[in-house]
Amino acid sequence: MRRGPSARTLTSMASSSMASADSPVPSRTRLHLSPVRPRDPGERHRAASTLELFFDLVFVIAVSLASTNLHESLVEGHVRHGISSYLMIFFAVWWAWMNFTWFATSFDNDDWLYRVMTFVQMAGVLVLAAGIPPAFSDGDFRLVVVGYVVMRLAMVSQWLRASRAGGAAGRAARVYAGGIAAVQVLWVAWLFLPGQAQAVVFLVLVAAELTVPVVAERRGRTPWHARHITERYGLFTLILMGESLLGSANAIIEALHEGEYLGELVPLAVLAFTVTACLWWIYFWAPHHGRISDMAHSLVYGYGHYFIFAAAGALSAGIESEISSITGHSELGEIATSFTVTLPVAVFMAGVWLLVIRPVGSRLVNLVVPLAALLVFLDPLIPVPTAWSAVVLVLVVAVLVAGPDGAEQQE
Repeated sequence: MRRGPSARTLTSMASSSMASADSPVPSRTRLHLSPVRPRDPGERHRAASTLELFFDLVFVIAVSLASTNLHESLVEGHVRHGISSYLMIFFAVWWAWMNFTWFATSFDNDDWLYRVMTFVQMAGVLVLAAGIPPAFSDGDFRLVVVGYVVMRLAMVSQWLRASRAGGAAGRAARVYAGGIAAVQVLWVAWLFLPGQAQAVVFLVLVAAELTVPVVAERRGRTPWHARHITERYGLFTLILMGESLLGSANAIIEALHEGEYLGELVPLAVLAFTVTACLWWIYFWAPHHGRISDMAHSLVYGYGHYFIFAAAGALSAGIESEISSITGHSELGEIATSFTVTLPVAVFMAGVWLLVIRPVGSRLVNLVVPLAALLVFLDPLIPVPTAWSAVVLVLVVAVLVAGPDGAEQQE
């Protein structure tokens, strides 16, 4: 059903960041290497570099494959297996992306070795992506783990270079390098565990991965550029929304091929586009950089985005599931199929509200947004047309537009 990864999603955004994309070039050694020093967190006009945008492209492939395989599992009736496999794989994708993103905001010196190590991480993503189909179909996570470990060990080399900076940042970098390396040994050992034990130990290893930054930042401190880091999160959100737009386009394409379903598929395409546009509006309504003013808030913002990103990626699978249901290629019932769309939308809205909107929203906004998320989630159980979710989202946007915007309320 899918027409392939939407790599154009990010490419179309690259021109907006080209003017100030690349890092300033510090002094070079005789090997044409630059010292890896902490970047200035107050640097003006800091924007995503062309390398960061290139890095994101390989994640388009991984996210697209994860979403496609989730869709196939859902329509075949393997709901629990599909969701659990998707959440596990998405953790690997999200965590590798997030670690590089925060490292780059702190230590991007943009010399040739930094670029090569980034390319190694990108190669690891492609290996991980190749392992997604067998992970879903057979529970075989070997290629996924190999790709993940390649990415993480390349990140260890980056942290080791950064550790030579000395000071608080150097101390934190050493802890990052040691912690990440130790956890990768455990991931390899995880492959040899029996199936039931893998599920439990997976959660333990996830907790270990999440703990490394907490410990590292307590031992030292790495700087971050708030506007740069939130721009990176926004760009990745746009990539994931592009997958949903692809689902909308596929509904129209399928309608042209399946003329008898034209009356159902075209409205679905309109619904999918409307929902995605409203989610974009909600996500970017309030400025994000103010939410990572200290370490505690940064961890909440960074970790909380797992649910936002995973929901955005799963939405495209839900739209594809609706197409399969309409054309008679799904084992799911009507209510279950509706939940494949409404659940990701509700999680996305709730996550954005908790992380970004709630601290700056008015009393009305903070009432309307979570209530709307609940209504969207319950939509399949309410005897109204499925377009109700789109109507609710449009009303939320109307409330946001009618009042002062998020930037004004933050002031």
